[in-house]
Amino acid sequence: MKKSLTAILTSLLMLGSLPVCQAADQALTLPDYVYDVVRQMIEEEKLSNTETIELNHKTWALTFSDDFDGDTLDDSKWERCPEQERSDLGAYWSDSCSWLDGEGHLVINVRKQDGRYCSGAIQTQGKFEQAYGYFEIRCKLQSEPGFWTAFWLMGDTVGNVGNGSQDGVEIDIMEALKREDPVIHHNLHWDGYGVHHQTTGTDVTVPGIFDGYHTFGLEWNEEAYIFYVDGQETWRTTADGICTAPLFIIISAEVGTWGGDITQAALPDSMLVDYVKVYQEVKPV
Repeated sequence: MKKSLTAILTSLLMLGSLPVCQAADQALTLPDYVYDVVRQMIEEEKLSNTETIELNHKTWALTFSDDFDGDTLDDSKWERCPEQERSDLGAYWSDSCSWLDGEGHLVINVRKQDGRYCSGAIQTQGKFEQAYGYFEIRCKLQSEPGFWTAFWLMGDTVGNVGNGSQDGVEIDIMEALKREDPVIHHNLHWDGYGVHHQTTGTDVTVPGIFDGYHTFGLEWNEEAYIFYVDGQETWRTTADGICTAPLFIIISAEVGTWGGDITQAALPDSMLVDYVKVYQEVKPV
């Protein structure tokens, strides 16, 4: 049976880690640069079999994706966010408000249930986290006012204070409020959510953004955060330094006064997600 190049190179790497006897009291190992070359060749072969895209004159290799096929959320990638109160109106995240529709979409739903407003939220915490990369969602936004939908990154160290956003930052790649049609929000938050809380952001006008499907993306590199809507750059910032900590993904909806008057909404209403994809930059040797 023909072995793959990766298998051959991996075997060589393992073999090279074993001493080769020259004499009873002398052993020979491969030079360090040989290990580096072999490891690079293995990575290059893996990338050759991986989906890649070109963005900003860089090559990016796929590290995470979900097309939401089937009728059950993939629990190897996602979990539903803990059910908890989320806003000034007593609204909460509920497990019952997120599901797959069997037609290739994740449904993030908002409804009134048991006398309270509830909404859906899922995350990759503990299952997929990445520092730097290109993060993208394709989705159809909600139709009604009174709540907002979001595609954002979060980390366990966002509450740390004193090192700017470098050790942890909440990155709101997209927040959408129907009452502000056709506006999209990009925001960053760091140094926790108390007295030391810091934030920066921008609002972007995108005509027709609540009609049909659109993509929202973030390029997070060592020098900047670069935001995109439908492939067009909409904001670039360095905040208070660039985060170096891995972050996980959240897709959510929340009911609160910021979203407008929820009593004017014809519920239930939903955001439909077509896919989520994450890439890592392929850097030249």
